Amino acid sequence: MRVFAAFALALILGSAPAPLAAQFERRYEVGLFGAMTKYDKTFGLDDKIGGGVRFAYALSSAVSLEIEALFQPPHTIAPSTQIEPIIGGGSLIVNALNADRMAFYVLGGYSRLDFGGTNPYRFTDGAAHGGAGVRFFFSDNVALRIEARGLYTPETDGAFGQKNATHLLGSIGLAMFQADAAPAADADRDRVGDRRDTCPDTPLGASVDKQGCPSDADTDGVFNGIDGCPDTPSGATVDATGCPHDQDGDRVLDGLDQCPNTPAGISVDAQGCPPDEDGDTVYDGVDRCPGTPRGATVDTAGCPIDSDQDAVWDGLDQCPATPVGAVVDVTGCPSDADLDGVFDGIDRCPNTAPGTPVDASGCPADSDRDGVPDPLDRCPNTPPGTAVDANGCPSARDTDRDGVIDPQDRCPGTPLGSRVDQFGCLILFEERVQAAGDTTPAPARPTLILSGVNFQSGRSVLTTASYRVLEQVAASLLANPEIRIEIAGYTDSTGSAAMNLRLSNARALAVRAYLARRGVSPTRMEARGYGASGYIAPNATLEGRAMNRRVELHKLP
Repeated sequence: MRVFAAFALALILGSAPAPLAAQFERRYEVGLFGAMTKYDKTFGLDDKIGGGVRFAYALSSAVSLEIEALFQPPHTIAPSTQIEPIIGGGSLIVNALNADRMAFYVLGGYSRLDFGGTNPYRFTDGAAHGGAGVRFFFSDNVALRIEARGLYTPETDGAFGQKNATHLLGSIGLAMFQADAAPAADADRDRVGDRRDTCPDTPLGASVDKQGCPSDADTDGVFNGIDGCPDTPSGATVDATGCPHDQDGDRVLDGLDQCPNTPAGISVDAQGCPPDEDGDTVYDGVDRCPGTPRGATVDTAGCPIDSDQDAVWDGLDQCPATPVGAVVDVTGCPSDADLDGVFDGIDRCPNTAPGTPVDASGCPADSDRDGVPDPLDRCPNTPPGTAVDANGCPSARDTDRDGVIDPQDRCPGTPLGSRVDQFGCLILFEERVQAAGDTTPAPARPTLILSGVNFQSGRSVLTTASYRVLEQVAASLLANPEIRIEIAGYTDSTGSAAMNLRLSNARALAVRAYLARRGVSPTRMEARGYGASGYIAPNATLEGRAMNRRVELHKLP
């Protein structure tokens, strides 16, 4: 025992001190212990002190596997007879309670008791054991271990008149752990063991408290110990070493500087902002227009901007898109004295009568350009170049009042209100000019519906009333020999599709034949029937079906 004590003392004194919180991170434990064994009374053996060794391997911080062997000095069972029992076992140890300097545990396992080769103790028993113990840590590598356990043999091999036996065992000894346990137990190297370290990710070199958490005296986000500027004013922006910035060099630290982009050389106030007398956000010293009125928009030099060039500055101009040349009031908005939609200053006819349509210059519109404004023009479709009177009508006689005087009218008798060309003939096809912003799709090809061209019911024979319309069409085609047409016949949905197709084709041919008789070359005309397709009104009503029974002229390329 003296040798055991000396060895344990040398191990304690030679152990390097390390953070105690690392005590639960050891993987390997080697122990030396002394034990007192109290055997079952039926065995007739005295209580005996012995010594043993143990080895444990930690599966985790809570669970370990352990094996041990206990040796005892000889028991004298007769004047010249002795036995030397040996107890070996394996245990599962569970750490139930851990503190900084102590660990309480419970254990359970299997033991083997060998009593030797002398009768009546010539047998070996197996036993289940359970118990509890505590470790008191001197350092990271050495602990005092005290333990008590009971061993129960359900069926003993001894011949003592009893089938089972219970033995008690108490022990005290030293537990020793591997020397490199401490580094693994302090991951962030702050000298506070991981088990009690509430801040396990502390940066290397930072000062920490007993819980392992770093402090930051100047609250700049860089911990004490690694803060190169520990007295940084609160709120200032700092770099990785904890030192503040001053990017604009105005001696007001970034984070506290409310004007962080102050130009170099300009004096600033305590907030880091230079003075700005006219409040245009361009600082005095670089402001080339220091007297700018409040609210005006300025450029980078501090001078006001006037985008629409009306002498009222942007920011104060309530009508910032006024056309150049328009007269404006103090708010920058233009006036329109004659209310024609063209502003004063760019209105070439500033006294236009109310309600008169005007052109872009503010002057009354003259669609046919005959010098008579549209509101006064009684003949608004006069062909260009025609001499007109004060009413806008041709000076010479115009019997059909189509704007073309009789000597030049190739199509006399045009219906009143019809749009005619320079020859006085009907304009059959008007090419649509799509205005800017107009998204209405253009028709696939110029088309004219021949209103008033009708046929006898169910037949392809033209009615007499149709002749007048076709006469005008023929005259217009003769006056414009470059035009080629398709004559398209359509029906309503009444009747079979085959019948409607034949009827519509026959009617288109009838119109073609009539126009040919009036002098229009057949080579300029194609006739085709489309039946009930391409309807322009619902076929469910009488009015709709009547509109669908029609003949159209399509201009060919």
